[in-house]
Amino acid sequence: MKARLNLIDLATVAASLAILTYAAWMLLSGPQGAIPMHYGADGTPDRFGDRMEAGLVIGAMGLMLAAIGWGFAHYARRTDDVSRRRGLLAGQLVTLLTVGATTAFMVMMMAGGALPSPALQMGGMGLLFLAVGAFLGRVGPNVAVGVRTPWTFKSRLAWEKSNRLAGRLFSLLGLIGIVAAPFAPQPAGMMTLIGGVSVAALWSVLESWRVWRADPDRQPF
Repeated sequence: MKARLNLIDLATVAASLAILTYAAWMLLSGPQGAIPMHYGADGTPDRFGDRMEAGLVIGAMGLMLAAIGWGFAHYARRTDDVSRRRGLLAGQLVTLLTVGATTAFMVMMMAGGALPSPALQMGGMGLLFLAVGAFLGRVGPNVAVGVRTPWTFKSRLAWEKSNRLAGRLFSLLGLIGIVAAPFAPQPAGMMTLIGGVSVAALWSVLESWRVWRADPDRQPF
């Protein structure tokens, strides 16, 4: 299959280079004073760092976007399965939007901007989970994203069923987060949503083991 760049690939390259360029500027010419690195629940900075730490954190985000985004692109170009390619491209797009938005948020916070309200934070997280859940069940076996356990790599059925379950659970969490954001007490709402992610991840891992164990076509270890 002839490899060619698409708009998502070009956007991934552009965003990665922009983030890495900003990180280099921060390391070499960033502000000399204290830079907010973490905010407390009340929205005020509770830990500060210097431009070296800030530049390294932003640079790590750029490298992560490049690695994960191009991982999706690599597997999308290698597959002849149209539905799998569509799922991988969706994963690449979600990665681009998520890492790009998170990095922009971090840059704003480091510049001393005000934190969004807890309701907006919870709603944004809900949108993220909804987007992840929408494509997670359609992604074929790969080393970049999904329920990647020893059992999913030994059983295609375990991969498909555990990732479909994870997709449904993340979509449900996303919907709950969006609906509950305006009136959920904080920080209890955010903590509950994050706790739900842990439950969904554990449930999906256990499902991968259960399906692998029952799959007559599983590969042995």
